[in-house]
Amino acid sequence: MKLPLFPLQSVFYPGETVPLHIFEDRYKQLINDCRREAMTFGVPVYINNSISYGTEVQLVEVVNTYDTGEMDVVCVARQVFKVLSFEKQMEGKLYGGGEVEFLDVENDADENLRDEVLQKVEELYDIMDVPFAKTSPKQFNSYSLAHKMGLSFEQEYELLLMTKETDRLNFIKAHLETTTHVLNKVNRTKEVIEMNGHFKNFDPLDFQDFKL
Repeated sequence: MKLPLFPLQSVFYPGETVPLHIFEDRYKQLINDCRREAMTFGVPVYINNSISYGTEVQLVEVVNTYDTGEMDVVCVARQVFKVLSFEKQMEGKLYGGGEVEFLDVENDADENLRDEVLQKVEELYDIMDVPFAKTSPKQFNSYSLAHKMGLSFEQEYELLLMTKETDRLNFIKAHLETTTHVLNKVNRTKEVIEMNGHFKNFDPLDFQDFKL
């Protein structure tokens, strides 16, 4: 399938709301074409000086249009794709495009794994003293909080390429376990530092049966 392409140094996941500020002439033209023809476009992830994978998005609303022609728009992310070819300008257009192939995604995770990951997310938020809005495991998926658990840009991209929900959840689970372990150690170190210089109560030792 051929799609107009709007490369960005950002990762968007299926189902995610994507707010964009449009200021380049080529992308103003793209958005106007999307409004007129109800077409979708792709956002390939620009990483390591290349584009290989990205997400198809659909325009939902033009929120603001400025005197300069710049726009604030809201899109929704749909499917993940692999870039097969890229041309800097599509025929008769200012914007680029290319052939893409959509990935087959498997929603193969069971509710127990989703529940386990949710509990670990809640544990992380609790350690950080950040409010966490609870959701049911049935409504939760790997994309729901992917931007809100401290993944690096590279990790977010790695997650995007995984086609199985079980793999994505296990990836997130491993990250959460590592992160919470580090944060617990940091908090423990903080407590030790804060204790420095304070009077401490020590339990007396009974040396009656003490031997060298």
